[in-house]
Amino acid sequence: MTPTTAMVMAAGLGTRMRPLTNDRCKALVELDGKPLIDWTLDKLAMAGVETAVVNVHHFADRLEAHLAARTSPRILTSDEREQLLETGGGLAKAAPVLGETPIFVANIDSVWVEDDAESELRKLAAAFDPERMDALLLITPTENTLGFDGPGDFFMDKDGRLTRRSERASAPYAYTGVQILHPRVLKGLPVEPFSTNLIWNAALKARRVHGCVMDAFWMHVGDPEAREAAENRLRSLA
Repeated sequence: MTPTTAMVMAAGLGTRMRPLTNDRCKALVELDGKPLIDWTLDKLAMAGVETAVVNVHHFADRLEAHLAARTSPRILTSDEREQLLETGGGLAKAAPVLGETPIFVANIDSVWVEDDAESELRKLAAAFDPERMDALLLITPTENTLGFDGPGDFFMDKDGRLTRRSERASAPYAYTGVQILHPRVLKGLPVEPFSTNLIWNAALKARRVHGCVMDAFWMHVGDPEAREAAENRLRSLA
């Protein structure tokens, strides 16, 4: 079943996106006339998500005002005004409202264009098996990206299980910032700043992290240069 709840990570300071984040949070930086967070929320709604939990910190009031105008999906906010909790801590704080069934977790700087009939999120949902997986990551070949210039993140075996690259190696797949996560992995986690990598580490050790390869071209809109390149690509597609 496609998850009906999602966690949208929108509380970051957006330092790499400056100066565009001098007067707004990164989630409200526009790409082709639409705030980044709406690119994410629109795809979640299209995939059948009914409730999205959005964590807020930087320019939180402005982001909440923007989100109040949305009708689909229904928006709940997880308030991190007092302390920025990073990705793992943000999930731990939001855990009480995320439910007990698998959820989408999505960053707001992950953008792609697709045909509605070939939804990457629905494909991801169809591939998730809670008996074998704690996390299913949407990954992409490193050559099928814009705005990503790292050495890759993961290797994938014939059964779809992921392993991290070693410190000196390059890996063929990049993580797109979108995953399905089973909330059982959040139980007992402290509400304090830490990375989702700590959640993955335990699941990777248990061989319960899998990958689903994206077909669409992925754009990581992480800084002004990548935003400009993404806008140029979107205009060329139009």
